[in-house]
Amino acid sequence: MPSKGIYTLANDVVYDQLVALINSIEANVSSDLPICIIPYDDRLEKVKQEIKNRPNLILFEKQESIQRWEDFAREVWNAHSRAKESKINRPRWYNSHLQRKFVAFDGDFDEFVFYEADNLAMKPVDGVFKKLQEYDFVFDDWEHKKATSVAALNISLIEASTSYREADIRPKIHDASFFASKAGFFSPQELLELKEKLIEHKEVEWINGLGWWDDVFLFNYLTFRCDRPLYNFTLSPDGKDRTGNCADKDPFVNIDNVLYNEQGLKPIHRIHYMNYSSSDFARLCRGEDADIRYKDIFLYYRFLKQPELRPARLIPPSLLTKVNRFWQKAAQKISRTLAK
Repeated sequence: MPSKGIYTLANDVVYDQLVALINSIEANVSSDLPICIIPYDDRLEKVKQEIKNRPNLILFEKQESIQRWEDFAREVWNAHSRAKESKINRPRWYNSHLQRKFVAFDGDFDEFVFYEADNLAMKPVDGVFKKLQEYDFVFDDWEHKKATSVAALNISLIEASTSYREADIRPKIHDASFFASKAGFFSPQELLELKEKLIEHKEVEWINGLGWWDDVFLFNYLTFRCDRPLYNFTLSPDGKDRTGNCADKDPFVNIDNVLYNEQGLKPIHRIHYMNYSSSDFARLCRGEDADIRYKDIFLYYRFLKQPELRPARLIPPSLLTKVNRFWQKAAQKISRTLAK
């Protein structure tokens, strides 16, 4: 039997979200599946303490793998035409460590599911692992529906360069916040060959210029170019498989602290708290009535094992606090712009 496990990417900055995710996995997926935390960076004091307290948690420590993927991403991004433009065009998270999630392909689990730390697991992943018997990558998102101008891949350029048509390309576009795959893909030799295509053959331009710095966009190129079979639950012919997952967009129904797709009460794999910052969740956990949809379900899982620490009530921030935060963000944005 192949070994199975779960990966996530985290550090102390997202500690509250990490604890909530782990609790939701133990409650709704399995308390036996091992969970490996890939370090986003070296801020890991709280994370390491959590690992000591939970026998199913481990830390990814293969530094050569982390370095291999960071070197690969840096070389690829530096070859993109957008990289030659003024630095003012680069987002503040440019050169971040998000691509570290790909070290999962070098890990110890033969088959794995990856959750970003801003997710909560809502149901078992037996069906996901079952799909890995037929496919090499499994996703559950609606990225393939995005407009051509903001899609991860430059569809028109790929059409002009290959025999692929948009109808072939679109179903292969996906997110990277939740996916399943297998160890051993993208070996050093395979990455070397892909890097040659990306840099020497200019295929880096197949990555949409709007996201030339984005780990999701890079992952789309890798899965598309390696041409391994891919499955997305949102393209399933079975309607019960097609659900929403975004906290800030999709409507859900809470039944016994598990969320279901509002239409048809279909079980969902996860809720994704995209577009909310880690500071929003930290304030929520301190008792502030932060503007986060489905905040009650998050608090339930964050304090599932420490209910006595859950805020008894949530207090809205004062007008002065809101104004100060607004100006702090504005000042930080100006400072970053001037520094470029």
